[in-house]
Amino acid sequence: MGGRKWSILVAIFILLIAMEAAIAQGQGNGNDNAQGNENGNGKGKDKGKDKVKKEKEKKEKKEKPVKEKKPKKVHDEASDYDKLTPLPSGQERGFCRTNTTCEFKTIVCPSECAKRKPKKNKKQKACFINCASTQCEATCKIRKPNCDGYGSLCYDPRLVGGDGVMFYFHGAKGGNFAMVSDDEFQINAHFIGTRPQGRTRDYTWVQALAVMFDTHTLVVAANRVSHWDEKVDSLAIKWDGEDISVPTDGDAEWRANGDEKEVVVERTDETNSVRVTVAGLVELDISVKPIGEQENKVHNYQLPSDDAFAHLEVQFRFKKNTDNFEGVLGQTYRPGYVSPVKRGVAMPMMGGEDKYQTVSLFSTSCNQCRFQRPSNIVSSEGLIAQY
Repeated sequence: MGGRKWSILVAIFILLIAMEAAIAQGQGNGNDNAQGNENGNGKGKDKGKDKVKKEKEKKEKKEKPVKEKKPKKVHDEASDYDKLTPLPSGQERGFCRTNTTCEFKTIVCPSECAKRKPKKNKKQKACFINCASTQCEATCKIRKPNCDGYGSLCYDPRLVGGDGVMFYFHGAKGGNFAMVSDDEFQINAHFIGTRPQGRTRDYTWVQALAVMFDTHTLVVAANRVSHWDEKVDSLAIKWDGEDISVPTDGDAEWRANGDEKEVVVERTDETNSVRVTVAGLVELDISVKPIGEQENKVHNYQLPSDDAFAHLEVQFRFKKNTDNFEGVLGQTYRPGYVSPVKRGVAMPMMGGEDKYQTVSLFSTSCNQCRFQRPSNIVSSEGLIAQY
């Protein structure tokens, strides 16, 4: 009897252990299922939210107008200053603006050239306040082309290249040639000329220049005049095909394109002389000159009596890297350039008409031209003298 009771107790104990294990397994499965459902539902909800968010962002991107990038405003650092009240001595001053080499410094004009724009510029030097110089000082300069200086184009026509070598480039009567061509801009010249009896080539002079950059064109030309009078302004200037007038009073300057590469045309004399600046690209001193009676006789040009053959004298100063320059003058600024002209002769000649001739004053196409833009986008009416 005792053994039987003992067997029953053991059986009950085993049954209780089995029931406890079954209950624990049931709870574990329940927890696993709950966790699985929770994770599954969570992931489903997250995926749904992400999809809605992406669709919303995509829709907003489509609907949101794209802002046009404005071209970067370019100023000439050298002249980026505010004019201050002159000293009692009459010396003018400039306060250099931010982002210049001489930031927040005041530069005073020397006593020997107290004014930036003297009225009698033919005999008096002007003060040049240069906020891009390392010395942060003003210097005295004649604001006219120096026909013996680097980058000059004068006479019939004689040039001095960026390498300092002087040469002549005759071109052709009525022809147009790229003087400078770069990826960012191009300057073409229109030639006038005459061929006296018995001569095999034309005598030529530069009558007009077209400075082309971006979609803009600035033209400076000498008007055709029968008799020269230095008191009469013989300069004609156009900006994007429209005539412009440069004031003769105040700062005597005209400005345009202020939101991009700023263009400034300022008088450097009362008549027939201007300085053109295209910020970040080039600065030109330009004057109109006639062929005088004595000059005509000495060189035997045989010019007609009713034409002064007014033409341009120019000096170029470039504000950018010249490594890739092309053009009659531009090529001479490239590093390592070796001039092909003969040294020591009276008239060292530079060829290249075939490389740099363009079909019009406003064409950017020539065999070696770099600047690309639709040609003939502005009118030359009233600016080009035909001979």
